[in-house]
Amino acid sequence: MIAGRRQHVVLYENGAAARNTGVQFATVADDDGTLDPADVAWLRDAPAHHQVPVSLVCVENTHMPAEGAPWPLERLREVRQAAGDLPVHLDGARLFNAEVATGISAAAYSAEATTVMCCLSKGLCAPVGSLLAGPADLMHAARGERQRLGGGMRQAGVIAAAGLVALRSMVERLADDHARARRLAEAVADRRPDAGCDPERVRTNVVTWRHPDPQAVLDHLGAEGVRVGTIAPGVLRLVTHRDVDDAGVEQAAKALSTAP
Repeated sequence: MIAGRRQHVVLYENGAAARNTGVQFATVADDDGTLDPADVAWLRDAPAHHQVPVSLVCVENTHMPAEGAPWPLERLREVRQAAGDLPVHLDGARLFNAEVATGISAAAYSAEATTVMCCLSKGLCAPVGSLLAGPADLMHAARGERQRLGGGMRQAGVIAAAGLVALRSMVERLADDHARARRLAEAVADRRPDAGCDPERVRTNVVTWRHPDPQAVLDHLGAEGVRVGTIAPGVLRLVTHRDVDDAGVEQAAKALSTAP
């Protein structure tokens, strides 16, 4: 399976992809949040030269570790073309953030993939829930796999109702999250200009930066009532959402101004 080396499916969920499916990853550079079509084409052709056969290309939009970067649509099309007859899966946990940030519809992004998932929680504010979309026969098979993994639910209508609210009334407000994340990125860059946080790159709701002593930052911000996490050794992350208002952002910005 071809994927960016920092994608969620590669790094997180306790190695679930390898454990549950036996997949072997062929990881490629994704520093800017996208894949190079040339890398995909090379790996697609590699099985003719005694390398492991490839069965899937996976992309992530927005790409969380790359400051929540949204994909340019043309780049996604180039990757899909490079994939040839291989299926493409779009991990769109924050797909609607990409839509709001770029003006490119979720439908247009999804048209370049075989299967697509998105989260109804996160920025869309539903209490729980994700969606998987794709060809009807494949979705029929996916329901069976979900059952085998223990993901079946009963009386799920109340969750579906919250999901409809998320899709119908919570998409446009993502722009507020994006503006607040930019403000936080500016605070980080002002405090630590060498931390790799460029506010111009923060187009959605994720802010990441490097620090030699992340625990000191965690302790300082925690004492100021600001929650921050880490996503890699020496890499911190802030994420905005509906429950972080302007006052909360200014509280965080003030705390960042005096952080180690």
